[in-house]
Amino acid sequence: MKRIAVFTSGGDSPGMNACIRAVVRGSIYHKIEVYGIKRGYEGMIDGQIQAMNSHSVSNIVQKGGTILKSARSQEFMTPEGRKKAFQQLKNFDIDGLVAIGGNGTFTGAKLFYEEFGIPTVGCPGTIDNDLYGTDYTIGYDTAVNTALEAIDKIRDTADSHNRVFFIEVMGRDSGYIAIQSGIGGGAEIVMVPETDTSIETVINTLSKGKLQHKTSAIIIVAEGDEEGNATEVAAKVKSHLSDLDIKVTILGHIQRGGSPTARDRIIASRTGIAAVEALIKGHKNVMAGVVNDEIVFTPFADTITKHKPISNDLIRLVNILSI
Repeated sequence: MKRIAVFTSGGDSPGMNACIRAVVRGSIYHKIEVYGIKRGYEGMIDGQIQAMNSHSVSNIVQKGGTILKSARSQEFMTPEGRKKAFQQLKNFDIDGLVAIGGNGTFTGAKLFYEEFGIPTVGCPGTIDNDLYGTDYTIGYDTAVNTALEAIDKIRDTADSHNRVFFIEVMGRDSGYIAIQSGIGGGAEIVMVPETDTSIETVINTLSKGKLQHKTSAIIIVAEGDEEGNATEVAAKVKSHLSDLDIKVTILGHIQRGGSPTARDRIIASRTGIAAVEALIKGHKNVMAGVVNDEIVFTPFADTITKHKPISNDLIRLVNILSI
């Protein structure tokens, strides 16, 4: 292992820059040449590959986004696209890859190895925290805190005007952001894809709160909930409780941005170094994660296919605290 390249792919997440920094400086520490690939697999196909040094990653640990940029590549999904990417890596004599991303990124890396033998170690970069093989993903803690800050502010105006707010957070297939920001923000209801929270349950909870003289309420809705997004859920509730003053707030992409928290910077740094050292030791097609505060390596096949459930204790906690 003489030369490795690092890239970020898929949705950006706070802490990716800290991970890039760790990969670059970890490589230099182990006397390995390191390159950065711009714009993920798309940049790999186009040959957007540049040498990096310690100065390349100075003053980035606190920055959100990714200095290497990110993209979703349709061309890499084709055999012809992957062949082009392989040839570009060979032009630069790249021996191994560190991929910072999520399921789609690791699926591509696994297929790439099967076809061309380029070993990859992944770092879990996604705000959704839905990757099997790690307790926390890079960017998740920051996203939760960003959502929580918004919920706190919305709570103030909800209370001032006796309103019910439906707040939509990211989570197409995962309710991790919703459940933790909901607990931290004191939400009356949290709706996530992992549990079946019916419109009838929401109506009954709000009606009960009205009888208990609650003048406002916060309902957190993960965008992928089975009842629909926040706008759809609010409309269904409004059709049954027309006297309520209902508002909808969609937090959207602000959850992806911002300076990463200490936890995200540390997880990013640990997994970045671990990925470099794993490549040196001959690992391939694995993700470096943190489980019970220890670095573990999980095969891409498991990370991609196995489901990471939300703790039932957290769901129970929401129900208890909303009384």
